[in-house]
Parts: sequence; structure tokens; C-alpha cells
Amino acid sequence: MRVSFKLGLSYLITIAVLFAIVNIWGRDVCTKKAEQKIKTELKDSVSKISDTNYKDYYEGVGTILKIRRDLTRLESLTGIRIWFVKQDASIAADSSLGIKNPEIGPEDYDTRILEQSICENVVIGKVFEEPMLASSEPYIYDYRVVGYVCAFVPMRRISQEASEYVEMMNVGMLIIFAALFIIFASIYFYTAIPIKKIKNAAAEYAKGNYDYEMKIKSHDEFKELSDTIAYMVSELKSNEEKQRKFIANVSHDFRSPLTSIKGYAEAIKDGTIPYENKDKYLDIIQFESERLHKLTSSLLQLSSIDSGGLSLDIKSFDITKVIRSIADAFEGTCRNKKIVLKLKFDESKIYVDADQARIEQVIYNLTDNAIKFSNKDSEIILSVQVKGVKAVVSVKDFGCGIPKESINRVFERFYKSDPSRGKDKKGTGLGLSIAKEIISAHDEEIRVISNEGSGTEFSFTLPIS
Repeated sequence: MRVSFKLGLSYLITIAVLFAIVNIWGRDVCTKKAEQKIKTELKDSVSKISDTNYKDYYEGVGTILKIRRDLTRLESLTGIRIWFVKQDASIAADSSLGIKNPEIGPEDYDTRILEQSICENVVIGKVFEEPMLASSEPYIYDYRVVGYVCAFVPMRRISQEASEYVEMMNVGMLIIFAALFIIFASIYFYTAIPIKKIKNAAAEYAKGNYDYEMKIKSHDEFKELSDTIAYMVSELKSNEEKQRKFIANVSHDFRSPLTSIKGYAEAIKDGTIPYENKDKYLDIIQFESERLHKLTSSLLQLSSIDSGGLSLDIKSFDITKVIRSIADAFEGTCRNKKIVLKLKFDESKIYVDADQARIEQVIYNLTDNAIKFSNKDSEIILSVQVKGVKAVVSVKDFGCGIPKESINRVFERFYKSDPSRGKDKKGTGLGLSIAKEIISAHDEEIRVISNEGSGTEFSFTLPIS
């Protein structure tokens, strides 16, 4: 069910409920209010007339004609029909007859209405064509009842006045309905339209159209949501580009050694390569096979890391001992390249809490890289410094260095600052990526400082036991 439909339905239901309340419960309230108002007016009119009009007549100063004129004038002003009733219940003056003599006696109506302050649905067929609301009050002169004042209004006047109240309320409701329409329209504009834009954008992103732009101009939660989705899409786009690049790099790195292996194997098999030279090309095949094996192992390790499969066996061990062992492993390689490995430790033994096997792999990769890109007759420094609760492990060479524009990308997978992969064709471009993932898994940091032409230093931290 669409939001627009829900808002429209809510608007119609609200209107219907308010209309029903006004015209059912409100009409009843208005009817009671109108009835009370008219009864009060009748009583007030009767009381005022009793106080002013009769005294002169009973004292012999006024005449019945004057009373009739006054009552007629009063009816024209108030719309209330008024009787001047004598003590014997005969009608002496009727405001609707002017100065004419009323021909209404006690036998023509129920005289009990003279004794009631308010009487509803009074029916006098000879005088009134419809039920009336009557109010009566006796006139006391010289300590005795000498007559009555009786006022009438049609009962329908109550419903008419109530209807006027209801009409006024309905006019007010129309204004409220217009205001509600503006409110619901605003809600639709500020909620449904942004949701629709976000939904359309999500559909486009699902199709792979990452360049589709969400135009949310508000500054609320919808804007925050659209910004979050836009950020997510940019990350998806970036990841997709990285994935394409990753596949392209993997394909390239596999194609080159496989081509060499296939070509030399076929050449040996069909006799293109003389038998006496086969050992040379078998060495090349072995070299490329080792390169494939190393690349495959690195990819499997990265895949394991990405899937959350990098489990750490944290324990305390002497990091200086590990570095000495790695230095011994590279002794032959360094001798051949006339490179000197120097070890510098703040203390003879420095114990850290980490996964020993993983840290050995990191230091091995960093040392291997340092040897690859160091010149002959140079040195490499492997050091451990104690700084507070951290041990800083550093591998520093004085080789060719890393170009400034490549510093921030050295930890990217398959990234090589030298497209030809430097001096070592066996490099996969994954060693530094794996090293960074291992250090990050320890919740530590790895950094690089390099100046092109003067060397590079990689360092990372470990917690001291």
C-alpha cells in the first residue's frame, strides 16, 4: 500500500470522523444550547414586561391600547409573541393582533401554561399553527395576582438556531479541512516524495547504474538516508572497480607464468629445444611454477582474511629472537648481494603479545622486500624500540625508495610502484597487503616512510607483554 494512498485514506477518515462528530454529537449540543438560550430570552422578556407595562394600567393611568401597541412594537423587535392575560385567564392583548381586541378566552387554551415558568410543545389550534415554547409569569399588584404575561416562540426556532450553530461549525470545519489538506499534502511532499526518489534510486543502483543521482534537497533524516545510500553506492562502485582490477591482475599474473610453462614444455616435447639445453628451460619452468605456487598461496590467504578466517594464536614471545632467526635465514641472500643486516634492540629480550607465526611472516615479507630493492654494498637495519607499552618493530633499507605518488598505495593488492615489478619477477604484489591485514587483525598499525633514491622504512607496533 503506497504512502500516498495511506495519507489520502487518513485524510478522508479524519474528515469523515470530524464531520460525524460535528453533525451528530455537535448538533445535539447545539440544540441544547439553543433551547437554553431561547428559554432564557423568554424568561427575561416576560420579567421585563411585568416590571414596566402593567403598573400604569392598574393604577388607571395607562390604557389597554397603549399596552397593545407596546407589545406589538416589542414583538417586531424580538420576534417573540406576547400575551397580556387578565386574572380570569382571558387574553386582553396579543402582540400579533396590534390594537385589535383578542377573542381568546380560557376555554380556548390550556390555562395551566400560565402557572408554568416554561412549557414546551404548547398547542393552541385556534391561535398557533405549530407547537410553541411558552414562558409565563404572574403579575402581582397590591400583594395579589392581577394578571399574567405569557411569551411564545415556535419550537422550530430551537432547531433553526441549532442549525445555524451547526452551519457555523461546518464552515469552521471547512477551514479545518483545508488546513488538514495542506498538512497532509506537506507530509506527502516531505515524506512520500523523498521515499519515492530513494526507491527509484535503489532500483537504478540494483541495475548497476551507480551514476544515478538522488536529488534530495531537504535537511532531515531523508537527506541523511540518501547520503548514506550514496556513500554505500560509492563504496560498491569502488569495490566493483577493485574487483575488476583484482581479476585483471590475477589473470595477468597467472597468464604470464602459464604461458612460459606451456611454451617451454611444448618446445622440449617436440624437440624444438635441444636435449642438451633442456635443464636450463626446466629450471625456468620450475621458477615459474614456484611463482604460481606463491601467488596461489597468497590469494588463498587473502581470501581467508576477507572471509573472516584469520584466526590469531596470541601468546607471549621474544620478538628479538624471531628477528635474529629471520636474519639468519637471509644470511646467504645478503652475502650474495653484499648487503649487511644490522640488528638494533633497546633490550636484549623484548616480549610481546601476538601471533608469533603471523608476525614472523610480516617481518619476513618486509625483510625480503628490503633486500629486493636494496643496492649492493648497502645495509638493512632491523630494529625494535620500546615506547611505553608498545614495541616498535622497524625494517629500514637504503635502496631505491618509493615514489611520492605511490606511498599511499603500497598496501593495495597487486599494486607495484614499478610496473615491471622491480628486480624480482617472482613478486606477486600481495606481500604488503597481507602484512597490513595481519597487523590490523592485531589492532595495531603499520607505517611506511620513504624518500625516492634514499631508502624506505616500514614499521609496526605490538603490545609489550
